[in-house]
Amino acid sequence: MNRNKTCAGERESRDREREMRERERERERGERERERERGEREREREREREREREKRERERERERREREREREREREREREREREREREREREREREREREREREREQRSRERERQRRERTRARRVEREESVEREREKRARSELSPQILSLLSPHIL
Repeated sequence: MNRNKTCAGERESRDREREMRERERERERGERERERERGEREREREREREREREKRERERERERREREREREREREREREREREREREREREREREREREREREREQRSRERERQRRERTRARRVEREESVEREREKRARSELSPQILSLLSPHIL
């Protein structure tokens, strides 16, 4: 009976040790599981932070490209304004050349008119002188030979 008690006691002791080892293994398994879950949550948080960082980076890049496109559009508008200013300067130069051509045409026209009047006046003077010579010639031919002989030394 004593031996049975000892056996029973040893069995209980072994059972307790086995239970303790079992609980220890269970505790360690739970700890490893919690550690694994913590690691997984940490990795998920890290992936989430990475996704957010990439999202912010894409947003910054999109904004940077948009600003660059806007600057390029503004540069193009400025180039177009400069081309328009150049076209306007060219139109003004053309108007000035046209005014200059008009002044030259008017000057030539005035010069032609002055020359025409000069020729007209010269022809009129020539006609008047011619008529005067003709009249004098007729008058001389109508004069009596005596008067003509008296006037001859003075007129001819």
